[in-house]
Amino acid sequence: MLLVCAAVVEARPAHAGDPAFLSIGVGSFGWNNPTDPQTEVRLEYRGEKLLNSVKPLIALGGTYCPGEIINSCEGSGTTGNGFFGGGALMDFFFGHRIVVSPSFGAFYYIGGNKDLDLDYPLEFRMQLEFGYRFDDRSRLSLGVSRYENFGLGDSNPGVESAIIYYSMPFDMLFDRKR
Repeated sequence: MLLVCAAVVEARPAHAGDPAFLSIGVGSFGWNNPTDPQTEVRLEYRGEKLLNSVKPLIALGGTYCPGEIINSCEGSGTTGNGFFGGGALMDFFFGHRIVVSPSFGAFYYIGGNKDLDLDYPLEFRMQLEFGYRFDDRSRLSLGVSRYENFGLGDSNPGVESAIIYYSMPFDMLFDRKR
């Protein structure tokens, strides 16, 4: 589908002067593992520019199980993970509104249990995010990502996340005219 879109609409790297963003995300950690569903919450800073169209990314995330809401997190199934790290991303625009943002980063991982232990404190996150850009440059997007240790541990179980983000231009937080 992405190739069809690319053939129909010219993809361009990030617009000049595109702002830094504060992104808040919530979604499903291990969405393809029905035995241990978790909710993941993320807070990310996405900078303006690192190198040409590459932007820096700093992220903090954690998981929890909303037990009584889902009623499937009793006992040893609850993992309680946390992630902190950074990496890089690029924005590709299809027209003025649609944004596709691949990213890659290294994260310090804490938590886990016998049901889900990612087996090494250094995890790498690969993500592909599809978003809609509003007139004020804020964005609503869906990111699909995978955390894995690339074989640094004894095993490499990996885990996938599906996250809905709201990204607000960082300067909007301090603009007193709004």
